[in-house]
Amino acid sequence: MVPCLWVLGALCWALLNPHHTETVTLLAAAPAIACASSGRRRCIVLLGGAGLLLALAPPTALEPDGDGKEPHAALVTCCAVLGVAAACYFTAGRKLRLVRELEQLRAVATAAQDVVLRPLPARLEGIELAGGHLSASRGAAVGGDLYEALATPYGVRVIIGDVRGHGLPAIGTVAAVLGSFREAAHEEPRLGGVLRRLDRALERHLRARASGERPLDSHVDEEFVTVLLMEVGADGEVTALNCGHPWPYRLYEQPVGPALARQTAPGEVLPPLGLFPLPAELPTARWSALGVGDTLVLHTDGAEDVRDAHGTFFPLRRVLSEAAGPGPLVPAAVVAGVRSALLRHTGGRLADDVALLALRFDRCPVPATTALTLPAADAHRS
Repeated sequence: MVPCLWVLGALCWALLNPHHTETVTLLAAAPAIACASSGRRRCIVLLGGAGLLLALAPPTALEPDGDGKEPHAALVTCCAVLGVAAACYFTAGRKLRLVRELEQLRAVATAAQDVVLRPLPARLEGIELAGGHLSASRGAAVGGDLYEALATPYGVRVIIGDVRGHGLPAIGTVAAVLGSFREAAHEEPRLGGVLRRLDRALERHLRARASGERPLDSHVDEEFVTVLLMEVGADGEVTALNCGHPWPYRLYEQPVGPALARQTAPGEVLPPLGLFPLPAELPTARWSALGVGDTLVLHTDGAEDVRDAHGTFFPLRRVLSEAAGPGPLVPAAVVAGVRSALLRHTGGRLADDVALLALRFDRCPVPATTALTLPAADAHRS
């Protein structure tokens, strides 16, 4: 529509000013406008042909008196239209090839990002899950934050962490930590063993990266990862190990009004991984068992430290209650509500990556005494 309007405007101007205004040369810009707007080569050819026909039209069509019309003016106009049309035709072809290559690269990048930060399943062993991530690098779905949840023989094990820095440079460390967790979570019977495996994997990754970098570009001595490991048992009991990471929030369903959000009671916190060796004894935090409907919301520090244009911190606790709303909690709704509030608070300009993970416990635990009473009663009847 834009190049057609340009041609129409040039013709109207020529008809309204027929005597002393040369407007046919403006038609040479129509193929260039078509190339910049739609990029369709068929449109460029049609507009170029229309420009040539109008340029070859007799002077009386646009200039009835023929004053000031040089004999070679039509030839100059035709050459201009033909040259612009040919250049735009080949430019549009190159643009089309670049767009196709960009689409292929986006598809490859999306597949690679999904491998690093896999989409969470909707449900794991009686726990409803939802996760979300906002990267500080525009166009990236993965940054310096990480999370994962796995169903293991020892319960549902969850990790959330934050690599020093943000954006694309931190993806290598994220991949190393998540790869180690996905293997260790199934093999280590204790949560402390998983944490030690993560520490060794991070050390190997940083050592390998330092060997391939120049001394001036290496920041391995300052590299660290904050990590929160959690294990949710079948009875709802939660065990956690914290290495410099924010403690999660616990949401309680309310029949009337928004959900009640409280930060879990903080326990002893270890230094982030990569700064100091782990101690011999790891302080494990144990919380009261989750009830049916209780929801844990894990987050990175980007959700609490982010500010708006006036320097006001993001009110995460209040937003969690509002996003949960009254009635049954829905993890996906909580994550979506917090993401939308974060983007509104910052105007879409994030200074740090943000990761969110919501887990709703809805399994009805069966007491151990009940499991033993039924077989005993059946044995007595027999």
